[in-house]
Amino acid sequence: MTNTTIGELSRMTQFKDKSTKIKTANGMETIPTGLLMYPTLMAGDILLYDPDLVPVGVDQKQHVELTRNLAQRLNHKFNLDFKIPQPYIPQIGAKIMSLIDPTKKMSKSDSNKKAAIYLLDDPDEAYKKIIKAVTDSEGKIYLSDDKPGIKNLLSIYASLVDISLEETEKKFHDKNYGELKQEVGLVVKNFLIEIQKKYHTALNSIDEFAKIGANQAKKIASKNLEKLMKGLGLKNESKS
Repeated sequence: MTNTTIGELSRMTQFKDKSTKIKTANGMETIPTGLLMYPTLMAGDILLYDPDLVPVGVDQKQHVELTRNLAQRLNHKFNLDFKIPQPYIPQIGAKIMSLIDPTKKMSKSDSNKKAAIYLLDDPDEAYKKIIKAVTDSEGKIYLSDDKPGIKNLLSIYASLVDISLEETEKKFHDKNYGELKQEVGLVVKNFLIEIQKKYHTALNSIDEFAKIGANQAKKIASKNLEKLMKGLGLKNESKS
């Protein structure tokens, strides 16, 4: 944490956005320190495991850029060799928007549960959420930042069917909003049915998977932690 600055952390978009919400909610500037320091902790979690790519949404790209800067800083200052990871952001679906307010990002913490699709949602209920998704009154389907609700539905469809946004736009160009919502809703419903089958199957082996993953992660993390502590001139007394 001592190798990041208050200036860097306070410029994080998520910090500024969430700080504003906290101020608005209680009328006071009682912003938790954890909110400011979170990107540094995230950087530690990333660098500890030597990744080449970090899968993130668009809103997390800035945090990965901070991680890259921190890795370069540590490597230069302490003669270390942390990998400089790259953010991996999918071309489609990197930022899915709220179904109730498509100008805002879809969030699992949204107080309105109709605004988001959860992986363990009842598939029929998820279908209904799509049917009730906010769009606009124009009635025409095309890609435009001025039509965030329609663009969001097209993005959801394209990401789940694995086609481009342009192909999706062409597919629905001559259809109405109701038809678009029905097809997107059906794709979402079928996706949830399949992923929930895999989820319930995996539950039977979750402890085994967790143990295997923990052992693999521990090997990588222990090596990098030892390397970091030596570089910082600290003695690592813990035994892995």
